[in-house]
Amino acid sequence: MLVPTDTAQIRTSRLMAVLLAVLLILMPGPGMPGAQAQGLANLSKDDRADISRIEKYLNTIKTLQARFLQVSSDGDFSEGALYFSKPGKMRLEYDDPNPMLIVSDGTNLGFYDKELNQVSYFDLDATQAAVLLRENISFSSEDTIVTAFERGPGVLRLTVIKGSDPLEGNITLIFSDRPLSLRKWTVTDAQGVITNISLLDPRFGVTLKQGLFEIEVTPDYLKNE
Repeated sequence: MLVPTDTAQIRTSRLMAVLLAVLLILMPGPGMPGAQAQGLANLSKDDRADISRIEKYLNTIKTLQARFLQVSSDGDFSEGALYFSKPGKMRLEYDDPNPMLIVSDGTNLGFYDKELNQVSYFDLDATQAAVLLRENISFSSEDTIVTAFERGPGVLRLTVIKGSDPLEGNITLIFSDRPLSLRKWTVTDAQGVITNISLLDPRFGVTLKQGLFEIEVTPDYLKNE
């Protein structure tokens, strides 16, 4: 049995942070009055209107294809390709030399380490990714609580935490405004490490091939040739 190295464990931890960011961006949930009071109590009427506009915008996104740039405060730097298709399908593929690939096929969530030629599968319903099986996004639910909203020249910044585990960290979604468009997000984990993920040339509403949401494992005898 192959045991991941410390480097691989750190890398996997960073990938989980980015995965959490993607899931939170597209996290749906039913409206809950108690959570709404907790998360939105300090927001102005204009803030609420803009957050509602963001919700409607994100609900129009059915597919997404983009390059991404990931930079962490601990010195980690990566680039790669992101594909997303609602409901429940996602591919997060890092450029070399980072060997990690994360794929959700709508039923299972797979982590493939190309270097180790090893795949770890998880039941999608047993992971945070299960929220992707629902359709409507809400920032006034128990799943996602708004902790801050900032408005700048042509920019909107929305910070949220997971209602089920508020100490896990937070994510700030950054949008360009008029027209409204998702541009980047920042994840701060429980250890205080900040990871910035910028979308490069994002394309929404594109047709994506089913094969993107499948993992093809290279046989060892071919890998070693």
